[in-house]
Amino acid sequence: PEGTPAEEEKWIVGEFNCSCVGISKCLPAYCKDDTPNANWNDIPDEDKKEAMVYGDLMGKVALTILNESKASLVDVSSLTQIAKDYLGLLPQPANPKFKTALVQIYVRSAPYGGSDKSSNGHRYDMIPFANGMINAGISCQPIHYVHEEHDKFVEAMKQFDAIIVRCNPGQIKADGGSQAKFDDAMRGLQKLGIQVWPSPDVMEFMGAKDALTKIAHLNIGLEDTLSYYDEEEFAKGFKKTMAFQPRVIKQNRGSSGEGIWIIKLKEGNYCSNFGDRICEGDEVLSLMEANDNHAEEHTVAEFIEFCVNGRTDKSGEWTSKGVGKYLEGGKEAGGMLVDQRFCPRIVEGELRYNCVGPELVGIIHKKPKEGGISAVGGTGSIYTFYGPDEPKFKNLTDNFLKKDINHVMPSLGLSDEPIPLWWTTDFILASPEGTPAE
Repeated sequence: PEGTPAEEEKWIVGEFNCSCVGISKCLPAYCKDDTPNANWNDIPDEDKKEAMVYGDLMGKVALTILNESKASLVDVSSLTQIAKDYLGLLPQPANPKFKTALVQIYVRSAPYGGSDKSSNGHRYDMIPFANGMINAGISCQPIHYVHEEHDKFVEAMKQFDAIIVRCNPGQIKADGGSQAKFDDAMRGLQKLGIQVWPSPDVMEFMGAKDALTKIAHLNIGLEDTLSYYDEEEFAKGFKKTMAFQPRVIKQNRGSSGEGIWIIKLKEGNYCSNFGDRICEGDEVLSLMEANDNHAEEHTVAEFIEFCVNGRTDKSGEWTSKGVGKYLEGGKEAGGMLVDQRFCPRIVEGELRYNCVGPELVGIIHKKPKEGGISAVGGTGSIYTFYGPDEPKFKNLTDNFLKKDINHVMPSLGLSDEPIPLWWTTDFILASPEGTPAE
């Protein structure tokens, strides 16, 4: 609570984001039904200026990673130009230090080309990324991936020093292409010495929910965070953890809070020590899903059935927009559930740390609307923006930047990869209410 000494507060990671996370100050540029013509010029000048602080820093970080130039711009005239224009893009440097491509995907069957687009077909935050490179003396050519031109696209990419991938998960498939084929191509380019930011492995390992299990030993993790990959270990583990304290169960594949369940025993009959008992199948659970904060009640057995097999005769009636089946396909196909302690102070909000490489550039406090738990956009949550040196978060900032940040990539099995160019970490306050913040 406000006024509490901060040194004892413990914040833990709720998730990492590096593939689809946007620059919040650019949100006025993305199309919605009430703003179908949104573009770069709709962003207030002060917000443009702040977004370019991030972009310029990305350019500087990119320079520290790249070490070999091929000079001059790349001829991409053989590729289909999807964008209507390049509004806001600075002129390319005449003699670039390095050459980069900013790769996007336009979903031709979706309104506006996808939910992350401006009216000209580019991602709404493309300009800060591209102009940040240009201001650093690096060329940056915005390109759309068209899956019918896959081979030509790959040949063109071989002429760049680095590729910045800004394709939201699921959009390549939604446009009729293959994400696996695209990822394999990116890995092939990496083998040729071309940087890919973020690489397929970084997107997979950082974006996967079991990242929370892999960082459980760090200051920013919780030691009782578990991952399940099959029905037997899920049923056994969940019945044990659920009997001890409220939990959060997170599916691996979802976005915007779908398949993330905050779960409590309706009777509140938790055991005093972990392992003292396990839940019976007929015990009733009170559940809330983070995507829209809706509530449901189901037995332990029904919840397990829904998570494993979806809607069946054994799962009861569900009002969730999701279909369950979170373990479908096994680990190789992304089938996975993460079981984490519920932190009740999440109602006080999450902290999103926006980083460019290893440098913190801003903090967003995301507070759920009254009575809610999820701070996902579109649920009525309130966002408050802070600078990177905000005193009230000094303890968390120091722990994260000075103790943990250099251990994040190795813990995730990504020791050979650079910290992402643009990424975020969402923190949840795990300390009991009233804990001194030290």
